[in-house]
Amino acid sequence: MVTAYFLLPLDRLGPRRPVLSWVLFGAALALIAVLLLVQVARVLLAVPGARPGLVIPPLMCLSVLVFATAYQGLAQHPGELDGIATRLDALYFTLVTLATVGYGDITPRGQGARLVAILQILYSFVFLTAAATALTNHLRNALRRHGDPGPPT
Repeated sequence: MVTAYFLLPLDRLGPRRPVLSWVLFGAALALIAVLLLVQVARVLLAVPGARPGLVIPPLMCLSVLVFATAYQGLAQHPGELDGIATRLDALYFTLVTLATVGYGDITPRGQGARLVAILQILYSFVFLTAAATALTNHLRNALRRHGDPGPPT
């Protein structure tokens, strides 16, 4: 996935096709959210054969790459994002935002960039946190079923 992020001709999006860029951004996030919620539901309902460990981590990585692509596209608009010149810069900013570290070397100045940063924070709180929690619960239950006595009491 990361290789595709660096190799795909994503420069055709952004200011050249703003409407298409926003539609693809929204559609990608919606699709990833639905797929994550399906996995969360499968864990909560204890669906036999559910394998969230194979599905959730790649979807979480994909969501990071979708946000990085959006930031890269926005950086092509003068005044939107200061400090993003490459795809690696966009990926770096995405991960710093996800981790809520906020180094300050890249700043969303335009309304579009600020909107995407807000969406990323909300998306992370809702969908990525729910997915990570479901995956953790699934793994904990799998360990219990396989006779792990757990921590000593």
